[in-house]
Amino acid sequence: MNQHTRVDTTPIPFIDVAAQRRRLGGSIDAAVSRVLDHCQFILGPEVRALEAALAAFCGARHVVTCASGTDALLLVLMAKGIGPGDAVICPSFTFCATAEVVALLGATPVFADVDAATFNIAPDSAARAVEAARRAGLAPRMIIPVDLFGLPADYKAINALAAAEKLFVLDDAAQGFGGVAGNRNIGTLADATATSFFPAKPLGCYGDGGAVFTDDDAMSDLLVSLRMHGQGSDRYDNVRIGLAARLDTVQAAVLIEKLKIFPDEIAERNRLAQRYSQRLGDVVAVPLVPKDMTSVWAQYTIRIKAGTRDAFAAALKAEGIPTAIYYPKPLHRQEAYRHFPADARGLPVSDLIAEEVISLPMHAYLDETTQDRVIAAVRRAVGK
Repeated sequence: MNQHTRVDTTPIPFIDVAAQRRRLGGSIDAAVSRVLDHCQFILGPEVRALEAALAAFCGARHVVTCASGTDALLLVLMAKGIGPGDAVICPSFTFCATAEVVALLGATPVFADVDAATFNIAPDSAARAVEAARRAGLAPRMIIPVDLFGLPADYKAINALAAAEKLFVLDDAAQGFGGVAGNRNIGTLADATATSFFPAKPLGCYGDGGAVFTDDDAMSDLLVSLRMHGQGSDRYDNVRIGLAARLDTVQAAVLIEKLKIFPDEIAERNRLAQRYSQRLGDVVAVPLVPKDMTSVWAQYTIRIKAGTRDAFAAALKAEGIPTAIYYPKPLHRQEAYRHFPADARGLPVSDLIAEEVISLPMHAYLDETTQDRVIAAVRRAVGK
C-alpha cells in the first residue's frame, strides 16, 4: 500500500500584521491613549517626535510627514514647480502613483525600462528616456527612481545621469525605507525621498501615511507649507496653493512605537529572504541584491516561466499559501498611461517580467516551519 505524506493546507497570511500587533500590543495601546488624552489629533506632539526619530534613523536633515506616500511624491513635485511642458523620467514597472503624480500636475511622465536582475530603473534606458522627452518637445526636469520591493535603486549611476542632465532626483521609497546602499541609508541617497506608511509596508501605520526626507532647508519649509494648504505666517495666510496632506497624530504615535523595533524586523526579513534564496535558487529565479546594498524586502519576488504563473499560484493556493503579482501590467501598457513617451528602444524587460514575477509570503514574523511549507509548496508546484 502506498504511503503519502499529508500536506498541511491551513491558510497562512501573506503579510502578518496581526503578529506584529501582538508583539507591540501594550505599547501601541498606551501611545494611542496618550493622543486620546491630549486630543491634539492634527499635528500633535507625536508628529514632531516622529519626524525627529525618522531623521535620526536614516540621517536626513529634515523629515516632513504627510497623509500618504502618494502625497509625499506630489508635495515634492509641487515644491519643485513641476507642471505643463515638463518631463519626469519614471520606470514603467512600478505602482501607478509614481507616474500618477506627474500627470496630475499636467507634466509628462516619460517611461524607462528596468534592470532584469534588480527590477529597478535601468540608467541606460533612463538616459534614452531623457532623449525621448526632448524629441517630444518637453523639458526634462526630474527623475523618479523606485526602490522596488525594498531594494535601493542604482543611485550612483542615477545621480551621475541627473548631474549631467540637470535633473532633480526624487527617490520613490514607498517600499524601500530602511534599505541601505553603500554606507548610506535610503532617505539620504537622492535630492529628496518620499516614502509610504501604508499598513503593508515594512514600516507601516494603521491607516495611510507618508513622509518626505531632504537635506534642503528651503524645500523643507516649502513642504511644511504645502501640506497645510500653502499656509504662510499662519493657517489663514495662504501664500501658495497647497493640500490638506497632514499625518494624523494617532498614526504618528503608532509609527513611533513601530520604529523602535524596525531594525530587528529588517534583520529578520533579511534572514528569511536568505533562507528563501538558498532553498529555492535551484528551481526558480530568486531576487538579486548587489553586495553593497541591503533590502528591506517589502516583497520577496521570484520569476517563473511565462505562461505558467496562473497554474503556479493555483497550486500554492490549494495548499493554503497566498501569492501576489506586482505588477501584471507595466504602466506603459495601461489605458491611463499608454499615450505617454518612452525609451525609443521599447521597454522589453518591463514587458517580460510583468508576465513572470510572483511574490511569496514575506514579513518579519514568518516562522521557519511556515516558511518551509512555502518552500516545499513552491518546489512541488514547479515539479522539483
